[in-house]
Amino acid sequence: MKLSIAHLGPQGTYAEVAALAYAQWLQQQQQPAQLRAYASIVRTLQATAQQETDLTVVPVENSIEGGVTVTLDTLWQLDHLQIQQALVLPISHALISAAAQFETIATVYSHPQALAQCQGWLANYLPQATLIPTNSTAEALTHLQTAPTAAAIASRRAASLYDLPVLAHPINDYTDNCTKFWVLGLQPATSGSHTSLAFSLPVNAPGALLKPLQILADQKINLSRIESRPSKKTLGDYLFFLDLEADAAAAETQDAIAQLQTCTETLKVLGSYNTLAISGDLTP
Repeated sequence: MKLSIAHLGPQGTYAEVAALAYAQWLQQQQQPAQLRAYASIVRTLQATAQQETDLTVVPVENSIEGGVTVTLDTLWQLDHLQIQQALVLPISHALISAAAQFETIATVYSHPQALAQCQGWLANYLPQATLIPTNSTAEALTHLQTAPTAAAIASRRAASLYDLPVLAHPINDYTDNCTKFWVLGLQPATSGSHTSLAFSLPVNAPGALLKPLQILADQKINLSRIESRPSKKTLGDYLFFLDLEADAAAAETQDAIAQLQTCTETLKVLGSYNTLAISGDLTP
C-alpha cells in the first residue's frame, strides 16, 4: 500500500522537490509513496492531522530567513502531529520571465521567503519592480502567462516544467542557501539524533525562560535552534520552539522533559528524528 504525502503545490515548488526526494528514499526502503499537492502550508498540515494523507512535508527553517512562521504556528495549534524526519534541501533561485531585459520588468512574484532570500539581488538589478507575494514559488509562475512585464522567482526545475525562460540564476543573496523541511505524521516519533519541543510559560516574569534553559544546560543538552512566536493571547506573551541535539529516548532527555513540565504552562514534544540531506537537482 502506498503512503500518501502532502506538500505545498502546485507542481514545481521546493516543497514538492523535498517530498519527491523523500518518496525516493522511502522507495529504497521498499515503501512506495504518492504525492498530493495542497494550496497552502496550513492545508498540508491539516491534511495529515485529519488523516487525509499519511505524511506531510513542510518547510520549517531557512538558513537566510530563519523560521517559517506559518509552519510553527499551525503545528502548535494542531494536536498529535509528530516529526518523523528532517530533510535539508539546497535552495537555488532563478529569475524567470518572458521579458527581453531587466529594465522592462515591472513586477516580481514569489513566495515571501523567496523574495526575502533575494532582496539584495532584486534591489541591485530590479529596483523599479514591485514585489508581490504568492502562496508558493510555483504559483508565481502562473502570473507570467498574461503579463509580459512580470517575472517570478522559482527554481530552474519549475521553469523547465512550465517551459518558461530563465533570465538569471542563481539570484539568492547567499550561495549556501538551504531549507530544512519536516516530515510529519501521526505515528509516535520517540527516537532520533534531534528532538523538537515547544512550550509556553506560566508567567511573564524575570527568570521564567531561564529555568527551562537551565534544565537543558544542567543535562548538557545543546540547542541547535530556539525561536519565539507570539502566543496570540496578549502582547508580549510568547511560545518557544526548541531543537535539541538529543535523543528523546535517552535518560538525560527524559529527565529534562520531566523537569520542563514543572516550569512550563504547556509543553509539547514534537518528535525525535534524524536528518537526511537531499539533492535539489531532481529532473522534471
